[in-house]
Amino acid sequence: MPATGTTARTPLSRRTGLRRGVVAAAALPLLIGALASCGYGSEAQKDEPKDKAANVADAGKKLSAAEVRIGYFPNLTHATALVGLQEGLIQKELNGTTIKPQSFNAGPSEIEALNGGSLDIGFIGPSPSINGYVKSKGANLRIISGSASGGVKLVVNPAKIKTLDDLKGKKIATPQKGNTQDVAFLNWISEKGWTVDPESGKGDVSVVRTDNKVTPDAFKQGSIDGAWVPEPTASKLVSDGAAVLLDETDLWPDKKFVITNIIVSQKFLKEHPDVVEAVLKGTVKTNEWINANPDHAKASANAKLAAEGGKPLDAKVIDPAWPSIAITDDPLASTLKTQSEWAVKAKLIEQPDLAGIYDLTLLNKVLKAAGKPEVSDAGLGAK
Repeated sequence: MPATGTTARTPLSRRTGLRRGVVAAAALPLLIGALASCGYGSEAQKDEPKDKAANVADAGKKLSAAEVRIGYFPNLTHATALVGLQEGLIQKELNGTTIKPQSFNAGPSEIEALNGGSLDIGFIGPSPSINGYVKSKGANLRIISGSASGGVKLVVNPAKIKTLDDLKGKKIATPQKGNTQDVAFLNWISEKGWTVDPESGKGDVSVVRTDNKVTPDAFKQGSIDGAWVPEPTASKLVSDGAAVLLDETDLWPDKKFVITNIIVSQKFLKEHPDVVEAVLKGTVKTNEWINANPDHAKASANAKLAAEGGKPLDAKVIDPAWPSIAITDDPLASTLKTQSEWAVKAKLIEQPDLAGIYDLTLLNKVLKAAGKPEVSDAGLGAK
């Protein structure tokens, strides 16, 4: 049920597939160069962004805010943030207004920061966006853009689970109760005709809520039999011996569903629309560059992850993970509506009033100026 007027770019897997033979030999030195210098070496590549800059403000005139606080996760599904910050593409649009980046590991903590006034703009999944909007009774945030689709897989211990029916009686991890993957897995279980208590996770399948950072260790220790998780956790588990049993993308019409949104504090949007518009100019340019240069973008994202965690992802993790994520400006609003219906069905939330959760005015302005099609809010736009 994708939104109309989509601007979703061609999935990275299709672009990468066409170029794989050409770039394979060069991929490793590119990645090493990226991590050594947080770029691609001392000489610019022909497909690097011409406006690549350090993550510091230019000496230009500030916009209406001296700084903008941007939150994101150190996940590949937040590639727009990782690459946009690493390459200076978002900062360039802000001129003298500086970015204050903040990294989060869970949606609720990012929503708390946004609702508490310590964060202005955030990259986040659909379920936390819904929960944050509903919790504030529609007063504190707006979804202003999409960022990514896909990148979620069910991976399992192949010695214990060979078919989807084998999941019954097994222990499967999700990142957090009520998060986007948890809701999707509970819905999938329900459609199989099985039952699970959404609070405890106990039932025909044991749903074990486990932080993505510790899921690989839990898998290696045998305390879980598999996981329904985003990238790069899914590919990390595969590198540790798991097998992909299901790609969530295959469950959705047109193989598209929102995995990452861009949200903003309504207060910040009202007081600093010029700053929000500048950030969106940067994210649209970032997404365009990622889709045009998937291999260099992959290296850039990995360099940012290395800066965040102290080491890059191994090639055996990032190489299969990266193509499964589609980068898009379109928030795929109708799929968020579907995910909210799943959360209600699972009794994780009451029926929400999502009217006004989107404000795509500035995004569509930026897209129109760039000669790109406008995107839809699926009837859930602010009036």
